[in-house]
Amino acid sequence: VQFVESGGGLVQPGGTLRLSCKASRSIFKIYAVGWFRQAPGRQRELVVAQEDGGRLTYGGSAKGRFTIYRNNADNELYLEMNSPLPEDTAVYYCNEFLLLTPIDDYDSWGPGTQVTVSS
Repeated sequence: VQFVESGGGLVQPGGTLRLSCKASRSIFKIYAVGWFRQAPGRQRELVVAQEDGGRLTYGGSAKGRFTIYRNNADNELYLEMNSPLPEDTAVYYCNEFLLLTPIDDYDSWGPGTQVTVSS
């Protein structure tokens, strides 16, 4: 399955931004999905992932600020970013979350969407 992200842009610190992700086919049978990001000069990292039963896994400092939503009916994912900080500036990606696979070993990624947090 391929993913295409959208909704990025410039947001002020303390604001709100909602990212969207459209899958090329059904995500109903995908056990876990997640949002990832890559800042300039840094490795790609997990932001937040959601397993089929609702269990959440957070990376970095997203807990309490970012929320993942999964819409199986429309094959879409969303990331609601509340109170973003300048250090949240990165290209954001969505993908299947593979619990036992290092992120660098994932097969493919979508184009991503740029998020810039700045006043």
